[in-house]
Amino acid sequence: MFKLISKFKPAGDQPKAITQLVKNIKAGCRDQVLLGVTGSGKTFTLANVIEKTQKPTLVISHNKTLAAQLYQEFKDFFPNNAVHYFVSYYDYYQPEAYLPATDTYIEKDAKINEQIDRMRHAAVQDLLSRRDVIIVASVSCIYNIGSPEEYQKVSLEIKQGQKIRRSGFLRHLIALQFQRNDFDFKPGVFRVRGDTVEIYLATGEKIIKVEFSGDKIEKLTEGSSLSADREDPSVNSIPRFTIFPAKFWVSEESRQKIAIANIENDLQARLAELKKQKKLLEAQRLEQRTNYDLEMIREMGYCSGIENYSAYFEFRKPGAPPFTLLDYFGVRHMSDTSLTPLVVVDESHITVPQLHAMYNTDKARKNVLIDFGFRLASALDNRPLKFSEFEQKTEQVIYMSATPGPYEIEKSGRKMVVEQLVRPTGLSEPLIEIKSTKNQVKDLIEEIKKAGQKNERVLAVTLTKRMAEELAGYLKEQQIKAQYLHSEIKTLERPEILNKLRSGEYEVIIGINLLREGLDLPEVGLVAILDADKEGFLRNETTLIQTMGRASRHLDGRVILYADKITGSMKSAINEIERRRKIQLIYNKKHRVKPQAIAKEIKNWQFASQEKQVLMEFAAIQDIKLLEKEMQIAADNLDFERAADIRDLIKKSGKNS
Repeated sequence: MFKLISKFKPAGDQPKAITQLVKNIKAGCRDQVLLGVTGSGKTFTLANVIEKTQKPTLVISHNKTLAAQLYQEFKDFFPNNAVHYFVSYYDYYQPEAYLPATDTYIEKDAKINEQIDRMRHAAVQDLLSRRDVIIVASVSCIYNIGSPEEYQKVSLEIKQGQKIRRSGFLRHLIALQFQRNDFDFKPGVFRVRGDTVEIYLATGEKIIKVEFSGDKIEKLTEGSSLSADREDPSVNSIPRFTIFPAKFWVSEESRQKIAIANIENDLQARLAELKKQKKLLEAQRLEQRTNYDLEMIREMGYCSGIENYSAYFEFRKPGAPPFTLLDYFGVRHMSDTSLTPLVVVDESHITVPQLHAMYNTDKARKNVLIDFGFRLASALDNRPLKFSEFEQKTEQVIYMSATPGPYEIEKSGRKMVVEQLVRPTGLSEPLIEIKSTKNQVKDLIEEIKKAGQKNERVLAVTLTKRMAEELAGYLKEQQIKAQYLHSEIKTLERPEILNKLRSGEYEVIIGINLLREGLDLPEVGLVAILDADKEGFLRNETTLIQTMGRASRHLDGRVILYADKITGSMKSAINEIERRRKIQLIYNKKHRVKPQAIAKEIKNWQFASQEKQVLMEFAAIQDIKLLEKEMQIAADNLDFERAADIRDLIKKSGKNS
């Protein structure tokens, strides 16, 4: 069961909001809005709602940085429950594409973040095995990840005393896409030592050891990842265990044969169609590529880009909705309505448009690939959900934002808009000052220095990535500790950068729109918006309100708008900020609330610099041979940066061989 653990009690507008939200959920309300100002504790309100309704919950965020922060907060609120992080596992992603105008084919190019991949597996596996699950996800959660029923069906349950040949067990593991490697033991790999088989689960959390005696499993034990090459006190004997696949899109062998036959039939039909259209080059290209993929599937059970054939393996009709994370929530509640998930769309004013846009963007790119013989039509079924399909797959939704959009308001109806405008801390909206854009950078430097004297941090907002980078570089030349932050910064590095701002390692961070919604930075006393009068998406009313809100967690929060005229968006945003400020001040006076600065512990992001953390563990136990092995592997893979990190750790340990 969900159990919220916190030293805080609901205050300000929170008790009223919690009561209304819970009442609406229990009454079967499908859609509602939580209109909560920045710093009013919307996450804490939601945590209380989850505890009171006991519903598995999916929180969808529009960017990975905010998702990481929410994940950490929910982990703190629910330390004894299953809280997971599910975002796109690419650090870099260039989708497969074809540009007819220049006859340019662009192969899919991606750098997978293995740690995030393991976290995705951990999330879906907990959904299939327990009910107290909260998953914080990016919008990628509406993308195809394969059938949950198939993922569960191909899983292998083993138990002590079970009769099974070791050779047959190994074949099962290979069918589940585990790879055998007796030397480089890592997640998704198994190794064999005599009558013992060790499996490093795809989640990276556990190692399962299976000891055979003849054709029977004599003993089962589980341990943490530290038990791979040394004694680990956490190793436990277990009576049974379910091994889930190491990859998504794994299917039973019998289904594979049918799927391959259907792919071959569709291939022949498409080749005939292309030849009839005199598209001989396209036909040759499609035949060669598809047959290569089929050969790989027959031999390995998998191929690069297998998701483009997912509809065949799942027996989905063309155009049918793909299986997404939402379907994994649905598997266990078919006969128990108490398990229907609660979906929270965080910062809905920007997340909803993203959910709307994903399908059409994907479809346009895939159609070109199909027309020119790079893919079968089935590639269209490896896709995100249409927005209408997303609506059909969700049963109860809370749209959460300080500035909800027209869709959310209309969908829920005015009566289902729950307001949370008063902060328990008594902090009010920031004071706003308008300054000329003339010499705005010079003025910004002076303001950063003033903020530094008061131990405050600064956020500066530009219009483009290039401007952010150039401004950060210029500020560094002026002896200001500055750092830019935008979408090209790796996912797991972003929370680390924000922590460095909070701790004072950086005085200012410069960004575009990553600094708007949801970031909890109580040390930020000044938000400076450059070129605030450049009307557009990045300077409209909603964006300005959200950006200015970054300063509302500070006792003396203030905003500088660098502008030479007051646009309509600026005027509306300023009026709304003033309205909310007035409500807070009236509340403070009525209840004799003295505004208090927020004191929030700076926590290390759990998965930041994951490689270095693992290596430090190795160094701490003085296992130099393992370090040297890791260094050699990194060098062989031309990963010289990682090899250098390991070399430095060996030197620091004082045991250089």
